[in-house]
Amino acid sequence: MSSLPDQFHALVIGASGTIGAAFVELLSASPRCASVTGLQRQLPPHLDFAHEHSVAHAANELAAGPRFHLIINAAGLLHSEDFMPEKRLADLHYAQMHATFQANTFGPALALRYFVPLLDSERAIMAMLSAKVGSIGDNRLGGWYSYRASKAALNMLIKTAAIEVARNQPRSVLVALHPGTVNSRLSRPFRGDSIGRPASVAAADMLRVLDTLTPADSGAFRSYDGAELPW
Repeated sequence: MSSLPDQFHALVIGASGTIGAAFVELLSASPRCASVTGLQRQLPPHLDFAHEHSVAHAANELAAGPRFHLIINAAGLLHSEDFMPEKRLADLHYAQMHATFQANTFGPALALRYFVPLLDSERAIMAMLSAKVGSIGDNRLGGWYSYRASKAALNMLIKTAAIEVARNQPRSVLVALHPGTVNSRLSRPFRGDSIGRPASVAAADMLRVLDTLTPADSGAFRSYDGAELPW
């Protein structure tokens, strides 16, 4: 991350996940990175997108420390022990939609609210992991209703927040970032272990893209290879 100030500070939300842990490992190994803070449900300060107070509390705890030059939200939900992505309209039900939107939209929205004020004023990037299947313009296969819709809504939140943030924090960049298929628990039921890239490779790809972004790119929807994706 040569575009960030030397001895920059980074924060990874969802640090216990496959991709989040890979970000933490790569950033920790960078001699230009002064500190990497990882947030997750299990360790303090606990952050759980199911509970708004935990997001506010985690941000309040970190507010006493240095401002962050890089914040990455790597938390997300595609499936669980209780459900898989819907293939048909007949599969839709509130419990799955609520759980999916809570993890992929509502929680990240709160992260924007509480963590944007912790961005450094010199240069800062806040990246939310989205998904190409959240692109309305690129949707040619259908299915995966809740996941697609939750990521499309996340993209709108990022685009809208970027407009507001540019007024008071003009050097900050907010971006929706598609990681591609990664070999992880999330992708394993969909042949992720055979067609996905290692998490370390995916994280490195995404850091390279983030390193190229300028304030003019704030509010963009980018792929791990740097390509701009359709909304």
